[in-house]
Amino acid sequence: MPRKFLSLCLAACFFFSAFALAEERPNVVILLADDLGYRDIGVYDGPVKTPHLDALAARGTRFQQFYSGCAVCSPSRAVLLTGRHHIRTGVYSWIFDATQKSHLRTGETTLAEILKGAGYDTAHVGKWHLGVPTEKRDKPTPEDHGFDHWFATANNAGPSHRNPKNFVRNGEAVGEIEGYSCQIVVDEAVSWLGTRNDSEAPFFLNVWFHEPHAPIAAPEEIVSQYEKGGDSAKKGKKSSRSAVYSGTIDNTDRAIGRLFDHLVKSGQMENTLIIYASDNGSYLADRCGDLRGTKGTNWDGGIRVPGIFAWPSKIMPGVVSQEAAGLVDVLPTVCDLLGLDKPEGAHLDGSSLAAHLLGDSKKVKRHQPLFWHLQKARPIVAMRDGRYSLVADPDYELSKDNMFNEAWIPAIKTGGYTNYQLFDLEKDPNQTTNLAEEKPELLNRMKKQLLEINASIMADGADWHED
Repeated sequence: MPRKFLSLCLAACFFFSAFALAEERPNVVILLADDLGYRDIGVYDGPVKTPHLDALAARGTRFQQFYSGCAVCSPSRAVLLTGRHHIRTGVYSWIFDATQKSHLRTGETTLAEILKGAGYDTAHVGKWHLGVPTEKRDKPTPEDHGFDHWFATANNAGPSHRNPKNFVRNGEAVGEIEGYSCQIVVDEAVSWLGTRNDSEAPFFLNVWFHEPHAPIAAPEEIVSQYEKGGDSAKKGKKSSRSAVYSGTIDNTDRAIGRLFDHLVKSGQMENTLIIYASDNGSYLADRCGDLRGTKGTNWDGGIRVPGIFAWPSKIMPGVVSQEAAGLVDVLPTVCDLLGLDKPEGAHLDGSSLAAHLLGDSKKVKRHQPLFWHLQKARPIVAMRDGRYSLVADPDYELSKDNMFNEAWIPAIKTGGYTNYQLFDLEKDPNQTTNLAEEKPELLNRMKKQLLEINASIMADGADWHED
């Protein structure tokens, strides 16, 4: 068969495949945990019983090397919704609305806006943490970022996951709600889905749980299963931190099971694309596996998380992928899977995983390496290109404030890096052996890539210090 004819046939197949996917337009559900580590849930060899997430992984593709958008909360969420590095979107670090102007800029095109423009009903339930209005600061809400319905907390559930008092529904404070946050969030999701019974439109449901972020709480009957030596309540002892932490994850899996049951009973599960991940690594070192670092660091323990994609009859089931991927890839992947145009004029830092998920390609075609930046982390930057990881420290100093200070932005945008370290993640996943002196040519090539990506990102970054 002539090569040119074969190429035309393959192109036609891809076109009709994309057309068919667009015609079937699935529902989209994103499940995001908060501070959940790479080795927390059962299917990632974690200690917590998560049968519903384990089953989700069996029905789809599980990434063994999946990465958050940042080592802390707000920036990672901005990356997920936009497919762009968080500094481009105006989010440098975790947002404290009382003292910061920072928020996800309305000029960014979010996944919710893309899907809404394609005829989807959209809802966000759970933690938001991308900026909300205060008495002193007029900031956008989830509605301004493409969500028809929203039920959210500005940051964490307060005073803890139990009986939270700080949920807001479509701009109106709800007051104290009895129960645990993950179950309350799924209650809202199921309720919203019920309001759509007469809608023929597909839906996008963005479910961002608070668990296992501190302050933590979970039902005692669940927590007791993770206590060493038996039920702490019967012995009159306070539950251990580790057991409560595990209990919050177990409780979240049960809540996810209720959501899945609703999708099955309503006949929507088969045509629903479900994505599961965490916003960053755990603050407990043992829950990051043997990886170096924890939440807040740019070592792999701070940024590597679970990543599961499932869509019955479309995404390959039972696949365990060794490809490096991350939250930055979600928007371009969903756009390609659904046959939708990506945002015009916006530099996407993520790459599409669609061909890889559909079994058309063994490799992810990445147009630029994965890149992370967090001003107070050490190392401050990290980049992954293939099997290699490059990290570096800043060549400048910031004040010792614990919280992000917007006065730092000029220094961040113009600052450089030093103490570059190179690691082979295939041979050395724990990042223990620095290869910088051993591989000078590779080091220089990757330094050049890192600085080019950094310059592009910083050129886009908002300066809240000035405006």
